[in-house]
Formats: sequence, structure tokens, C-alpha cells
Amino acid sequence: MTTTVLVVDDDPQLLRALRITLRARGMTVVTAMTAADALARAADCSPDLIILDLGLPDMDGVQVLHGLQGWSRAPVLVLSARTDSSDKVEALDAGADDYVTKPFAMDEFAARVRAALRRGSRPEPSGEAVIETPGFTIDLRASTVTREGRALHLTPTEWGVLEILARHPGRLVTQQEILRTVWGEGYQKETHYLRVYMAQLRRKLEDDSAAPRHLITEPGRGYRFVV
Repeated sequence: MTTTVLVVDDDPQLLRALRITLRARGMTVVTAMTAADALARAADCSPDLIILDLGLPDMDGVQVLHGLQGWSRAPVLVLSARTDSSDKVEALDAGADDYVTKPFAMDEFAARVRAALRRGSRPEPSGEAVIETPGFTIDLRASTVTREGRALHLTPTEWGVLEILARHPGRLVTQQEILRTVWGEGYQKETHYLRVYMAQLRRKLEDDSAAPRHLITEPGRGYRFVV
């Protein structure tokens, strides 16, 4: 099956370069130059990956991320000239799966695309699949989480972080192990990603995100899932 990538950027030259790079790797490329067009194209083509610039002419890219939440499960790779760490955290907190600062090398870009696609197409797990806590239920086979009988929307990266913890209940899972498994090799220093995604998961799953019972931080080491 052909991989479909939606590329959103208002720079025609960069858009053309990204289209050439992705098509050379056998992918179908759909493009948009505005936020409104991006949301419409995402609904029409159900892309496997969205590549999103933040500086769009009609709407900030972070608003596009918020607009995608709740109905799109495609991982989102942000490309931006904004280098401040607060901008990166804001984008990740809004649902981005990765953040690449412009300018960037095409080989790095291609590697990030491959990693994002792997996160969005994890194989169906086998074996014992349902984990129940007093507040929510994780179905590893169906890749779903329910809370009070209601299905929760998780992004592919949120699910990836939760899955690796849920598969090892009670065990310390190191920061490096999570980064390597969910994001891939080369992300070992991106520990701020974990802080953002753990905060998002706690808001969705814990009764009190400030005093979590299930998603426990081991400072400087990693995280532990407690049933």
C-alpha cells in the first residue's frame, strides 16, 4: 500500500524540494499552503503522515495541530524556523510527534519521516492484551484506551509511550529505552519529549495529573506504570 504524506508549507521552493524527496522514496504527496487547505486535505485524503510548517499565512500551525486533535491519528512532523524551546514544547503539547528546526539536511528529514511512519503503523500486538486499572482500561490488541466507558483519543506517539509502559507493569522503563522504542535511534537526548508526552497522558488518564497513581516518574531515570 502506498504511503500518503500531506506536506503543509507556504514556501513554494521548500514545498517542491520536499515533494521531490518524498516521491523519490515511493510516497504519494499531497500539498497545502494554508492552514484551511491543510485541514481540508487531511480530511479528504486521510494521510499516513502530516508534515507541518508553523508559520502559515492564515493561521498558526499550532492551531492546525489543535484542529487535527480528536479525529486524525496521523503522526505530525513539524518543520519550523522557530528555535526557542518554548515553541518546541508548545507544538509537542498540541499534538506534534516530532519537531525539526529549519534549515535542515534532507537526510535528517528523511530519517525523521521514516521514524514518524514507524510510530504511525505499529503492528498489532499479540498475547494478553487487556490491562485494567480502577480508572481506565488499555486494550493493547486494539490499540485503544477507555475511561468510564468512553474511548479516549491518543496520538500515535502518546499511544507508543503508554504501550511500552503498559507492557512492563511495575518495571522501571528508562528514558533511553522509551525514546529508542517510540522515536527511534538518534533521539536519546530528547528527554523533554518525554516530559511533554507524560504530562499529556496524565491529563487524559489520571484523576489528578499533579499526583499520578499510575504513570510514575523516577527522576533522572525513567517511568513506571503501576496498575
